[in-house]
Amino acid sequence: MSETQRMVLKLAAVLWIVWGLVHAFAGVVVLTSDASQGFAAIADAVQTGLLRSNYHPAVEGILNQHGWNLLWFGLVTILGAWFIWRGNLTAIWVTALVGGMADIGYLLFVDIPGFVRFFPGTLMTIVSGSAVLLSFWVWIPLRRTVKSV
Repeated sequence: MSETQRMVLKLAAVLWIVWGLVHAFAGVVVLTSDASQGFAAIADAVQTGLLRSNYHPAVEGILNQHGWNLLWFGLVTILGAWFIWRGNLTAIWVTALVGGMADIGYLLFVDIPGFVRFFPGTLMTIVSGSAVLLSFWVWIPLRRTVKSV
């Protein structure tokens, strides 16, 4: 692995750490909020008053599941970033699957319809997409030459 490739992986790792911290924090916010506050925290481009309601406990349970997913997505990508920093090619795939797939759903169902502001929502999608692209830019030429741990 060249020095340039190592530096690109370190940059991708930093991007995943930022993404992971934001998502872990968002997960904690959702888990510690009632349903109205949780929805408002996620859909920050929607007027808060429009999201206030006496939601059925099942709705709050589903939102808490989403908060849990945000938390573990964030923690797994932070862990994956540590392995990517060290040059582990398998971690590129695992981290891209967790963070990338989470963000595809977000992009399709929350971002594109316009329920969120650019920061932090859309920006985090750009961050994860950049981390995926940078990582695979290194992985593609190395996939047959370096054995992953």
